[in-house]
Order: sequence, then C-alpha cells, then structure tokens
Amino acid sequence: MKKILVTGCNGQLGRAINQVYAKESALSPSDANAVTLINTDVSNLDITSIDDVLRLITQEKPDVIINCAAHTNVNKCESDWDNAYKINAIGPRNLAIAAKKTGAKLVHVSTDYVFDGEGDRPYTEFDATSPCGAYGKTKLAGEQFVKEFGEKYFIIRTAWLYGDGNNFVKTMLKLGNERGEVSVVSDQYGTPTSALELARMIHVLEPTENYGVFHGTCEGSCSWAEFATEIFKEAGMDVKVNYITTAEYPTPAKRPAYSVLDNYMLRLTTDYAMADWKDAFREYMQSGLAFK
Repeated sequence: MKKILVTGCNGQLGRAINQVYAKESALSPSDANAVTLINTDVSNLDITSIDDVLRLITQEKPDVIINCAAHTNVNKCESDWDNAYKINAIGPRNLAIAAKKTGAKLVHVSTDYVFDGEGDRPYTEFDATSPCGAYGKTKLAGEQFVKEFGEKYFIIRTAWLYGDGNNFVKTMLKLGNERGEVSVVSDQYGTPTSALELARMIHVLEPTENYGVFHGTCEGSCSWAEFATEIFKEAGMDVKVNYITTAEYPTPAKRPAYSVLDNYMLRLTTDYAMADWKDAFREYMQSGLAFK
C-alpha cells in the first residue's frame, strides 16, 4: 500500500488530487494498488515550520508528498513578502528536507510566474527564469530550495488554474450574472488549466522515477478576455465582454503579458499529453463545480 501526503488538501488542486486517487484510496489496504491519502492543511500542518514538518513526515513516513500549499494571492504577495517567502519558499524547503530524510518522493507545484512574460513563444523548461513580482520570485525560490535540498522530486509549473474553489471562472459567472457586462484584459496570454487535468498528470508522473522540472498546463492558449468569452458561451449566458488593455486595469502586482507554457519535458520523456484547454474546460462546466 502506498501512502501519499497532500498539503493544501482543501485547495482546488488538493481536492482534485483526492478525486483522481479516489478509486485507489477505496481499495483494501491489502491490495497492491491501494493508496492511503494523508490530507493536511494549515490547520494540522504548518509547512513553514521545519520542526512540524519533520515531526509529521517522520511519523507518517509517506511514500510521496504532493505539495499543493501556496500563497497564491498575487496582489497581496506584493505587500506580504515575509509570508510569501515563508509559504512559497521555506515551506517547500522544509518538505524537501523531510522527503530526503525519509526517502519520500516530492511533487512540488510551481507557476508560470517564474518567467517575466516578455517572450513571444511558449516557455519550455529549458528557458531562463526571470520573475517580475513577489509571487514569482518567492515561488522560484521554492523551486531552488527543492533542487538544493531534495533528491527525488518533480517540480511542476502550471498556470491559470481553476477547479473546486474560488477562481476566475466563478468570478466571471458572478459578475456576468450581476451586471450582464464585464471588462477583461485582452493583452495577457496564457493557458486555462483544469485542476483535474493537472491532478491526472501528477497521477501519471509520481509512480515513476522521471524526476525533474515539468510544465503542466492544458494545451493551447488564449487571453483572459477570450477565456471569459468561452466561460459565458459554455454557461449559455448572454454577457457582453469588453476587451481592454492591461493599462486600463492596473493591479498592485505586474502580470506576465505572455506566460504560455510548453509541456516540452512531458513530450520528451513520456507519451502522456494533457487535454486541450477548451475540452478540459467543457468537462469542468459539465461537472457543475463552477456553479457550486
């Protein structure tokens, strides 16, 4: 029986991980394919405390640690550097130290924000990183700590994640319902990625020894405004989407203008491919999670 410890279990990805592993976690412990999920969140594991992390990991001795915990409020990170570094950098460091000590594999989830977004082609895992804000800088520090202190690790960069929780999709549906019209930036490009699709990728990678840095987004790309248009189309809502520029919608944190990720390592080392973003989004809408 394999034991998998999940941090940030109540977040969008944490919930998707539980969904993907549901069949294996329902098996009898005597079954060779059985999985026991050890779900943790900030209430029962402070990943910023090395003592807490070592105590729990040493006690539970998981075979795999999947780190879904992060300080993801991009704007707040700009005024909350200490907590951003604690959660996004020190937390992964602590998990990497504990994983190495106990022999566990570590799956660490990172972000497209490690790039500056000034390119004009999809970023591969071999491109130089250059984050432009607090969120990206602290997440990159987390990656570097995992590489420094870890041994058997998968670092997976994802982007524009949505799932069971608060996200852009739910915000658009709420605003569209209230106003009948929304204004969304049309000069920032990326790839909407289903948390379920990312969880499926993790499920494929974690049993292997195919370690390293991977990009994990759905295939294809669009602007935020194009994504909003697709949201209302799938929801069957008649909402006007005004395409505006980033300059017309200033935010405390600078957003990458072009942060499309190429799942290059996945293509080079596996036969696995993630779904097209529109297909994955259609599955999400049909699940009803967007309307919870």
